[in-house]
Amino acid sequence: MRAIMVMFDSLNRHMLPPYGGDWTHAPNFARLAERATTFDHCYAGSMPCMPARRELHTGRYNFLHRSWGPLEPFDDSMPELLKLSGVHTHLASDHYHYWEDGGATYHNRYTTWEFFRGQEGDPWKGHVADPEIPESLKGRRNENFRQDWINRQYMDTVERHSQTRTFDAGLEFIRTNAAQDKWFLQIETFDPHEPFFSHQRFKDLYPHDYDGPHFDWPDYKRVTETPEQVQHARYEYAALLSMCDHSLGRVLDLMDELELWEDTMLIVNTDHGFLLGEKGWWAKWVQPWYNELVHLPLFVWDPRVRAAGERDDRLVQTIDLAPTLLDYFGVRRPDDMQGRPLSEGQVRQAGLFGAHGGHVNVTDGRYVYMRAPARPANAPLEEHTLMPTHMRGRFSPAELANIELAEPFSFTKGMRTVRVAGRTFLNPYSFGTLLFDLETDPEQLSPIVDDEAERRMAGLLVELLRAGDAPPSQYERLGLPYDGPVGEEHLLVRAQRDQAERAGLPLPRLDDLPDSRLSVRDPVKALLADPQAADVLARHLEGIADTELLQLIGGLPLLDLAATAAGLIPPAVLRSIAEELAKL
Repeated sequence: MRAIMVMFDSLNRHMLPPYGGDWTHAPNFARLAERATTFDHCYAGSMPCMPARRELHTGRYNFLHRSWGPLEPFDDSMPELLKLSGVHTHLASDHYHYWEDGGATYHNRYTTWEFFRGQEGDPWKGHVADPEIPESLKGRRNENFRQDWINRQYMDTVERHSQTRTFDAGLEFIRTNAAQDKWFLQIETFDPHEPFFSHQRFKDLYPHDYDGPHFDWPDYKRVTETPEQVQHARYEYAALLSMCDHSLGRVLDLMDELELWEDTMLIVNTDHGFLLGEKGWWAKWVQPWYNELVHLPLFVWDPRVRAAGERDDRLVQTIDLAPTLLDYFGVRRPDDMQGRPLSEGQVRQAGLFGAHGGHVNVTDGRYVYMRAPARPANAPLEEHTLMPTHMRGRFSPAELANIELAEPFSFTKGMRTVRVAGRTFLNPYSFGTLLFDLETDPEQLSPIVDDEAERRMAGLLVELLRAGDAPPSQYERLGLPYDGPVGEEHLLVRAQRDQAERAGLPLPRLDDLPDSRLSVRDPVKALLADPQAADVLARHLEGIADTELLQLIGGLPLLDLAATAAGLIPPAVLRSIAEELAKL
């Protein structure tokens, strides 16, 4: 028995032909749907990138206890369990987060692995001189942005692109081992994650007139660009999506050639989606986790079942993939796994999803309930870990100064974790608690107030919190009962309706705001460097000059900061600041 997983990053379900995408060029995804089962109700769990991959290994939610981080000493790893049971596991990937501090324990769980450099700001090629960078709409021009323009010089053809080299390696593994038994191959590309860097043959699939600044890397924020610029970015994403489709087709061709469909499982999946202007937002993370981000594509060919061209409407999640693969190879599932094999019947009644410190969300397939913090401080928020690293660095001495040991959780195998105060720059409280009925509002444009529906969904949420042994701090942060039923006193949709409506107000258009020597177009640190402008900001935005905060947001234009952090700078406040700056 063999299994292949083809995993993409930020793959938008609604842009694929099997899910109704009618303008993108993705014939191999359509071809895949004819050969496999297409899942109609697959949802993400823990997000974004590495939390999702921790679920892929462990088969359990992790965002309630931990932000972005490595596999923990108590975690069970699906590839490692397969390896220990005599299944050769191989990873071919260009997903550079695996080799950062916050992902460094994942790839070593495989029997063998190989990595291809160059995606996004991967610190790959060393150029002391700055690269040539065209005029661009990107506001956040940090070191990653600079490094990306260096990396692109070394991926100037389709053949040299890291995605292509990743699939080359995966196909080589298949050809080398086609006659062997008991192996699992994970071909994982960072694409179509931003930046949407592809080559002309794929861009030519989407001809359009555009003569504006370079734009294939939207910032995580509200849309402030023109409709023409937004459409151009969507075409850039689509071109990269078509490149992914081409790579997928190479895998399907080889499975045809070698007749692997007879005894080889194929899973094609992703971690989350990406907003391309829908609801007035770019990207992910800075807004609620809408369905464009969490309602995922999933295709599975199981040679034991041989269900081709079928649709499956069960509610499934990322946590189900690890137990599915263990079940396929006949390896016992650890008791800690919350997911269930897709070969079983009804997998679940409701699914949990979210990111550490954000909304905690639940869906039953019809309703989506997004639970915000009960209080403005979004506290208490705690990290529980034995691997104190962030995405690209270690926890600081200040973070660890008040370290405590927590009691073991049910899944930590008797180990006590380090407990420290968590932090998140963006506060979901400003969006309020939201409830959507997908049957009447599939695009999630009009949140509803329905006490009975909220009580039922909040009850499902509490059940999942308890089943996952969520820390007591999460119940307190969310205003939910640690014991007993959810009552009327725990409902928040109606109470937080006003703040939810305020968060939905559009920002003023840039051309509607005054331009002057100093304006909201300038970076925050530039405004704070001018005494008069600093006084304007201090009167409207308390704490804006805080040193730690300034390190995060100082390089952003004030307009982009307002577009990023909903509620931090309301539209009326932004207009007042713009008008006062114009008078200086």
